Order: sequence, then C-alpha cells, then structure tokens
Amino acid sequence: MQVYLSADIEGTCGIADWSETERSTPQDYRPFQAQMTREVCAACQGTLAAGAEGILLKDAHDSARNIDPTQLPAQTRILRGWTGDPLSMMAGLDAGHFGAVLFTGYHAWAACPGNPLSHTMNLGNEHVLLNGVRASEFLINAYTAGYYGVPVAFLSGDEALCAFAQELIPEMVTVPVNRGIGGGVLSLHPDVAVERIRAGAEEAVRRASRCAVPLPDHFDSRIRFREHKRAYSKSFYPGARLEDGKDVCFSTGDWYEMLRFYHFVLSDG
Repeated sequence: MQVYLSADIEGTCGIADWSETERSTPQDYRPFQAQMTREVCAACQGTLAAGAEGILLKDAHDSARNIDPTQLPAQTRILRGWTGDPLSMMAGLDAGHFGAVLFTGYHAWAACPGNPLSHTMNLGNEHVLLNGVRASEFLINAYTAGYYGVPVAFLSGDEALCAFAQELIPEMVTVPVNRGIGGGVLSLHPDVAVERIRAGAEEAVRRASRCAVPLPDHFDSRIRFREHKRAYSKSFYPGARLEDGKDVCFSTGDWYEMLRFYHFVLSDG
C-alpha cells in the first residue's frame, strides 16, 4: 500500500499564536516547526508499521517548506512548495494509487471557536459554506480524497475538528492534541501527542478500507468575504454569482470544478 499524508501546522500540539506558524518570526516558529516534523514523522512510522510500502507527504502549510526531510523515514517522498494546481494541499494525490489518506496538524474551520487560529484557506473570508456546512480545509481535502476514491483514515489536530471528522467518517482514527479556549489552547504534552499519532496512524492504515468518504452528488458553496471589494473582484469567476455584497456563490455537480473555483476565488491574489 502507498499512503498519502497532508500536513498543516495550526493543529500541531500546543500551537496558540500566528507567530508560531510563520517563518518570519523564527524564535516563535522553530519549536513548532520541529513539533510539526515530529508529528509527521510519527505518522509515517505508524503507517510503515502497519505494512505500507511508501508514503507521499505534502508539506501543506504557508510556504510548504516547513518539514525537515532529514528526520523522515527513507520510504517517504516529500512534496515541498506549491505546484499551483487546484489540488492545493492534496497535490500529487492524482499521480498515484493510494490506499489511504492521513492528515496531521489540521485545524478547525473559519469562525469555529475550537482553535484560536481557525480559518479556511486564508484570513480573507469569514467562513466557507459547503452544502450548508461551514467547511474546513479538512472537509475540502477529504472530498478531494473521495473524488479520487481514496479512503480518509486518520486526522490529528484540534478537538473540534476531530469531532467533526469522526461524524463524517465514523471508522477513521482521530487524535485530538489541542482544545481551544477563547484565545488560548489546552494541549497534550508534545511527547504524548507524538506517541498517540504514531499509534493512531498504525491503527488507521490497518482499518483504512472501512473509511470511504461520503461524497455528495452535488455541491453548493457560499464564501462570505470580510471585505465587499474582494467579494466583488472574486465574483467574476465563470459561473459564480455575488449575493448580499460579500457572498460569492458557486454550484456544480463535479467536485473538481468546485476545486477549480476554490483555487481561484480563495487564493490570496
């Protein structure tokens, strides 16, 4: 089995401030860059212990140059930087045959109080609705896995997101490492988080066949932008419509077309 792993940082154990996610503030960032790497490495080790032959790892935060490749098992290939295609945080998933998708360091959706750093793709929107549900990056990327027929077996991150994921795919394994409390975070000890992630990833790969993604037949999305002028600009995407001054809406029966919409409308440009 080949396994695909997408790694973010805002759901990494203990992280509580934007400065801890950004390369431009190295004193705050480096400890959590190291913890992100440790959690990814633990997931890879668990995956291999379950019998996986190889792993494709997508560094999926900010510059996409966060994880230290020298710490990873030799069976791991890492995709660093941004390819620029609509798969975004799932780039490369369409280029192979994978038996499972795993997520580490993922965070709650925009406007969710479960993480002080909650957001969906960027900070320019108040929330992203997808079929009436406030969408996280996890939900978007899980649907991408489902689009390619790959089960989603594992997630680590904040407690709120893990609870949502467990409802979406009851058989998947989740490891909550943080609980948001207002602007603060109550977290596990970093070593405990690493061990639980390693064990959880091993269990997840063994039960991956039971973790199919329930992909809807049709998709309706409404993005509520913080600024009306940005909504106006993004509403010119083909097929999109502007409502209520700040909402950009799009509907399709093809998930890849929704990804294409998100690629252009949720980009920071």
